[in-house]
Amino acid sequence: MRVYVPLTLPALSQAHGAGELGPAPFEAYAVTAGLRSWWGSENPEDEEELEYAALGLAAASSLRSLARDAEAVRRRVVVVAEVPDALVHGEERDVAGDRSVQDEDVASVHDEEAASVGRVRLTAAVPMSRIAAVHLDAEEAVEAVTAAIEALPAAAGGDQRAQAVVDGADEHELLWFATQEIPALIA
Repeated sequence: MRVYVPLTLPALSQAHGAGELGPAPFEAYAVTAGLRSWWGSENPEDEEELEYAALGLAAASSLRSLARDAEAVRRRVVVVAEVPDALVHGEERDVAGDRSVQDEDVASVHDEEAASVGRVRLTAAVPMSRIAAVHLDAEEAVEAVTAAIEALPAAAGGDQRAQAVVDGADEHELLWFATQEIPALIA
């Protein structure tokens, strides 16, 4: 199963040094039944869009991790790994009910309840050899990501302007990097 692990650059550096993502258990995101329901699709042809949604949910989780680590560089990090299904356990709650993601009233992915969609728990450390890629914000995104981190508490309290600032980080696409580029990313 493909999973999207939200990290920070210091956490990526630590994983690289240890030779594995972990320790277990730890959070990741994946294309799950709950994510399919939230997205409003059971169509296998939507798999790429669903994977992109899981990546976005992991990026939002990375943003929350950055808010807890004042020393980390303000760039979201998501590691993509291929892991055995047996290591993946679901954590999500059904937040969409019979609604689809296209409905105007679907909660933002930064909302804690909506953020549980697609969330899974990995029950064992993942060797770096299982990593397929790393997604990372460009330097140009640092200002927007920093502003989003500062706006998170107000957004969590329902402030729509603050939520717009948090959502502004999503306007910056995460860049794709091959695993052999990790040493340069953490240098």
